[in-house]
Amino acid sequence: MNYRLVRVSELLKRELGVLMMRELRFQAPLVSVRAIDITPDLKRAHVFISALGTAAQKKEALQVLNKNRSFLQKELSQRVILKYTPHLFFSLDESIERGTRVIDLMNKLEKETVPDALQ
Repeated sequence: MNYRLVRVSELLKRELGVLMMRELRFQAPLVSVRAIDITPDLKRAHVFISALGTAAQKKEALQVLNKNRSFLQKELSQRVILKYTPHLFFSLDESIERGTRVIDLMNKLEKETVPDALQ
């Protein structure tokens, strides 16, 4: 990814996070923008969000974002001056949960093998 795409992606991530915090209400305790993958022509942006809470709260957060997509795009167009305002596509980023699960499995394996090594 070239430097311009990285800069635009970070700018959109910051502004979208501020908009979500100020303008939208979620049932989930914490909803944040994890990453934005933007196409080279700057017309599409895939927004990966992270939401803490139950599966229902995560699903609700995604629904709220998709429902307010046009509002968020309009606000972004006023805050970030680009030739094209990217069309936003929201999806859940489950990498934190997967990472936590892997660490838990590794800790469990470590606890199981430590007593065997002591014998």
